[in-house]
Amino acid sequence: MRAERLSPYARLPRAYRDLHVRGSTVDAFGGVHWLLTEHPKPPTPYDAVVVTITDDGSRTTALGPVSARFPRLDSLPDGGFVVADSRSGDDEEQVQVFDALGRPSWTFRVGDGIEHLLTDEAGDLWIGYFDEGVFGDPLSAPGARRWSVTGTPLWEFRPPPGVDHIADCYALNVGRAVTWVYPYTSFPLVEVRGDGPLRARTTGVNGARGVAVHEERVAFLGGYRGDRDLLTLARLTDTSVETTRRAVLTRPDGAPVHRRRRILSRGPRLYVLEEPYVEWFVFDIGVS
Repeated sequence: MRAERLSPYARLPRAYRDLHVRGSTVDAFGGVHWLLTEHPKPPTPYDAVVVTITDDGSRTTALGPVSARFPRLDSLPDGGFVVADSRSGDDEEQVQVFDALGRPSWTFRVGDGIEHLLTDEAGDLWIGYFDEGVFGDPLSAPGARRWSVTGTPLWEFRPPPGVDHIADCYALNVGRAVTWVYPYTSFPLVEVRGDGPLRARTTGVNGARGVAVHEERVAFLGGYRGDRDLLTLARLTDTSVETTRRAVLTRPDGAPVHRRRRILSRGPRLYVLEEPYVEWFVFDIGVS
């Protein structure tokens, strides 16, 4: 099987390697952010620092106090940040919004079981939930939702005809003009565009953890059992996603990708962050 190689994207500066990575993301504009603490599992609340890498260089933002035990991080267009705990009880406002100076400004609750948290260019929060939240929390029950930065619910997934309710949001891609949802159990690729009706396509791809879309091209990353590094390349039709070929995704040097990794999907790009989570790689179907 042919190999496709990731490309280097961004590295955490060596000056911060003595700190512990609690979360990291690539934002809607391509900037990379790491949430770092002095201790690997600090008691809550705790102080943290965000290291940001963009085309203009690097900067740091001190955040505090942070309450998330299992943090999900993203940035906001005004220079601020959102940090959410992936697990929460009924009375826990687990989302914290920080301004550009790192000061807390809003807290609210979005439901238990956050698997994906991505902000869009407008600053709205798109959240995909895993099964424990979907089946255990009314706020998480839709499986995928969009919230304002102040906690107002703006959209929730309602299955179009022929599509099951989400049991687990395996992949969520938030691009510039469109969001793509790839849910368990039947793994359709659902197109969310503005306030219009959802458009679902069958895929024939099961268990992927990342999906990239560019015009008519699609790439799924992952699968069940021995297919963790499987890259399924496909094209969109009116009703389906048709596989064109399969490849193995490798590191830039051709070595296998570490089993412990995080995958993030944005538009035409699949971003991969390997343990120890200090360097992001990218696979871009818009240029490949």
